[in-house]
Amino acid sequence: MKAMVIEEFGGPEVFVEREVKTPEPAAGQVRIKVVASSVNPIEAKIRSGLVKAGPDMPAILNGDVAGIVDKVGPGVTDFAPGDEVFGCPGGTKGWQGALADFMVADARMLAKRTPSMGLSLEDCAALPLVFLTAWAALVERANIQAGEHVLIHAGTGGVGHVAIQIAKHLGARVATTVSTPEKAELAKQLGADDVIFYRDESVDAYKQRLTNGQGFSLVFDTVGQENLDLAIEATAISGRLCSINTRSTHDLSLLHAKGLTLHVIFRAIPLLHGVGMDDQPRLVSAMSEMLEKGAVRPLLDNKRYPFVQVAEAHRRLESGLAVGKILLLR
Repeated sequence: MKAMVIEEFGGPEVFVEREVKTPEPAAGQVRIKVVASSVNPIEAKIRSGLVKAGPDMPAILNGDVAGIVDKVGPGVTDFAPGDEVFGCPGGTKGWQGALADFMVADARMLAKRTPSMGLSLEDCAALPLVFLTAWAALVERANIQAGEHVLIHAGTGGVGHVAIQIAKHLGARVATTVSTPEKAELAKQLGADDVIFYRDESVDAYKQRLTNGQGFSLVFDTVGQENLDLAIEATAISGRLCSINTRSTHDLSLLHAKGLTLHVIFRAIPLLHGVGMDDQPRLVSAMSEMLEKGAVRPLLDNKRYPFVQVAEAHRRLESGLAVGKILLLR
């Protein structure tokens, strides 16, 4: 089969097309004829060598996949050839990614696409990693409650735009940070109640404006680096802070002084370590249920690329110009 691979770490230019062996599904696995994938920041970090969690070289990247079941392994009863499926079952050490004609996946990591979801199979490829990350943060770890005022950073980003929809569906009041009026309007369409132009308003100012100076009981940092310090500042005393990017050094004295709980979310752990694999059907089911209810939709960037142009997709992601998720089509 054909695949886009990396044979060394580096910039987007390291992607090359190669002929590789078509994988066979083992027990509990299915083989997917790939239709689409999408780009996530973790793939750029694996490609560059920043995160040492990718498949062995030559590495086939990308966790998100949408496609059609082609073959099932022993013991698989929930899927059959011809089923349309989507999920985030690979692209990490020990698991081939989606940038190929075929991909083998653990059946526990997959959902079936149904017409009542109202999304094309291609568009479903934009959702799994960001939904499962946001759900793990807000629901599994932070135990979000109806009526509480939460802050979600980068409301039109990959994880942020889904986090807004999950929080609203579960009854929270949602504030979010954006950079432009256009992104503010998108965030409101997604369900945000309060919009913060982070370049123009200090943390102290928006805490006073929105929370009477008390801070937010739950803050979700989807940006990392110096933004994590701002997120700590924005969290109320005894509040909960979630982050998906903590590969940096910080002074935690403010976190200590406020008695905060910090939850670090790394969605690759089940695939990397096998820990929590039996929990995946429940999380995938939550994604399917919200899609069936029309409560969540992916925000799609206006640029989409064929697999052979994955380097261009990475350049767009790293430029900061993308809004929402960038689709890749086989």
